Amino acid sequence: MLINMAASKPFRFPARIRFIDTDASGRIHYTALFRYFESAEIEFMRSRGVEYATGSIALPRVHVECDFLLAIQYDDLIEIEVCLTKLGRSSIRFELRAFKGEEVAAQGAVVIVCMDRKTERAIALPPELRDKLASAEVTQKG
Repeated sequence: MLINMAASKPFRFPARIRFIDTDASGRIHYTALFRYFESAEIEFMRSRGVEYATGSIALPRVHVECDFLLAIQYDDLIEIEVCLTKLGRSSIRFELRAFKGEEVAAQGAVVIVCMDRKTERAIALPPELRDKLASAEVTQKG
C-alpha cells in the first residue's frame, strides 16, 4: 500500500533492540517487534493527547500483520514510523514501518476497534477522540 506522506508528517519513534527481544538466530523475535510497534503507537497517541487507560472506552487490537524485510538484530537502532491510514466509524488503522537507517526492515499494520468497556461491544469513536486523530490521518494513493 502506498501512502501519500505529503498529507501528514509521519510520527517516528526510536528504539534500540534489546538482547531479550532476540531469538536463537540472533534476530528480533517476531513477537518483540509487535511490542516495539505498540510502544510507537502509544507514543503517537500520547502526542495527540490520547491516553489508553482512561474513560469508558477501550481500544483493543483486532488485526495485526507484519512483513520482515531485513534482519533486525540485537543492539540495532531502529526508528518506527507510525501512519494513521484509516479513521473509520469505530476503528483506527495504523501502518507501521521499522527503519534501519534509510532502509525499511519491517512493515506492518494494526487495526484497533473502539469498545465500550461495560458491554464489550464496538462503538463509534467518540467525537473528542476523532478530533484528536483526524488531522493525523494520511491519504493513500494507488
